[in-house]
Amino acid sequence: MNVPDDLRYSSDHEWARADGSRVRIGITDYAQDALGDIVFVDLPALGSDCAVGGTIGEVESTKSVSEVFAPVGGTVAAVNGALTDAPELMNEDPYGRGWLCEIEVAEDGALDALLDAAAYRQLTES
Repeated sequence: MNVPDDLRYSSDHEWARADGSRVRIGITDYAQDALGDIVFVDLPALGSDCAVGGTIGEVESTKSVSEVFAPVGGTVAAVNGALTDAPELMNEDPYGRGWLCEIEVAEDGALDALLDAAAYRQLTES
């Protein structure tokens, strides 16, 4: 299982990558593997506000439908429109082309409450 050291993780299996005041979000390699073949992604609306732990979208696979939760709070500043036509990008490249959205964070230190790579590995291996 791929768990990049430069990302932060939620216990709900989302990853977060900070870039200034924006945080790019997606589902982890662990999550996409558990879901199986992803066939549809419901993206959040641009400009919508989200709270930490709030639902920001859904991922539908051949096995189930799963909600995606915001690991940080703020405003949705960008969405990955490529997922509309190619939801399988979340399986193929979960930390790259398979990202879900970017959130303009509401407060500094938003990632501090998330797991680092070592803690996320421990969570998924237990």
